[in-house]
Amino acid sequence: MSAYPSNPYPSNRPAPVGYNPQEYHTRALARGVNKAFYWTARAILQPFFHVYFRMRRSGMEHVPRSGPVIFAANHRSFLDPFVIGTLTRRPVYYVAKKELFLHPVAGWLMSRLGGFPVDRGAGDVQAMETARMILARGDCVVIFPEGTRTRPGPLGSPHRGVGRLALQTGAPVVPVAVIGTEAVRRGWRVRPYRVRLRCGRPLRFPLEENPSPALAAAVTERIWACVVLQWDWLGGAMPQCPPFVDSAADQRVRAHVA
Repeated sequence: MSAYPSNPYPSNRPAPVGYNPQEYHTRALARGVNKAFYWTARAILQPFFHVYFRMRRSGMEHVPRSGPVIFAANHRSFLDPFVIGTLTRRPVYYVAKKELFLHPVAGWLMSRLGGFPVDRGAGDVQAMETARMILARGDCVVIFPEGTRTRPGPLGSPHRGVGRLALQTGAPVVPVAVIGTEAVRRGWRVRPYRVRLRCGRPLRFPLEENPSPALAAAVTERIWACVVLQWDWLGGAMPQCPPFVDSAADQRVRAHVA
């Protein structure tokens, strides 16, 4: 039986003409990144980020050197996956909106650099299954819980997919805050704006093969709170926090962690 659902578009929206997500998911699983292209691109981009954007990274000691890792980060710019990729000396895979793969050349570049498509807002089962299988083989995956770029101002609200992924895989989750990338682009001009990243301690959750929506949402809130903490440390604008409600799902998460 195929690991993928027969209908990769669970929503009512039709698949774009000429768009074949299976090709990119198969590439990510069977062949991974194009190592020569990936490491050449990184050898060029990382020094550029340090010099042109004055990129500074803190908390890198919290990033596991081996085994599966979920990087849960806020999302401000198209540059975010690439600057987050400099946090480890291993290839990093990331979910990206399917619209970026519609052009054959852009799709080729994205897939060779570790990207695979997600149908945002449709509960894309295929994208989450690909992420689970990449983690199962011991690689790193970047997830943006907000689901889209949020700029400017405070962070957006997270979706529960990252919590479900953490529970179903047992992979440690490294909370990451990125600030400054939202200001580097003005039209087609890329400006030398300072970029900073900060990693928190990895979070670990017990395996739960079929977590309830409430449990996945509670774990996502735990993860997102740590991302917000890193964001606050970097001086980012803070959101208005709603009153805390100690739900049954929250109590279950604490019982599992304890």
